[in-house]
Amino acid sequence: MTEVLRELGETIARQRPDCVLEYNVVFGELNIEVAPSNIVAFIEFLKTDSSCRFSTLVDITAVDYPGREKRFDVVYHLLSMYQNHRVRLRMAIREEDTVASIVDVHPSANWFEREIYDMFGLLFSGHPDLRRLLTDYGFRGHPLRKDFPTSGYTELRYDEVEKRVVYEPVSLVQEYRQFDFMSPWEGAKYVLPEDEKLDAK
Repeated sequence: MTEVLRELGETIARQRPDCVLEYNVVFGELNIEVAPSNIVAFIEFLKTDSSCRFSTLVDITAVDYPGREKRFDVVYHLLSMYQNHRVRLRMAIREEDTVASIVDVHPSANWFEREIYDMFGLLFSGHPDLRRLLTDYGFRGHPLRKDFPTSGYTELRYDEVEKRVVYEPVSLVQEYRQFDFMSPWEGAKYVLPEDEKLDAK
């Protein structure tokens, strides 16, 4: 299988040198580094070319590398049910870059791209309805960025007195800041009923 994927990667790189920066096969999976400028045309090629036929978009996600100049990787997972192959496309972009939407090629990309926008703050040009998906519309920040604070900025709760949902700054009560990680089965001195009989023997 590895050799078949390597040949497929070579074929794709030869036919689309404008898109493929490099490729490799790791753990039985084909990985392709892609140039951001031609992502829509490249994914359409992968979908329609007879040697590929990656007709199913499985997932789109992102990864945050704060120390890099091109901070984010946008990652596409595609499946060819005809060839029984999978491919992972990785595209490195800067924080201020805009990514072209692939909704016209794969309509299922709609919610994946909205999720990436919501969680990472990446913008997709040409998206028909780019708005938050998992957080509230007034939410500040993007929770899956590495620089997002662990506790967030605000908390949302229902107030019984006011009979409405209220937003408040996050405040952690002191006892919740200290955690005892000792397992109850290790080192704890529990005395259970009838245990004194064991000591008597």
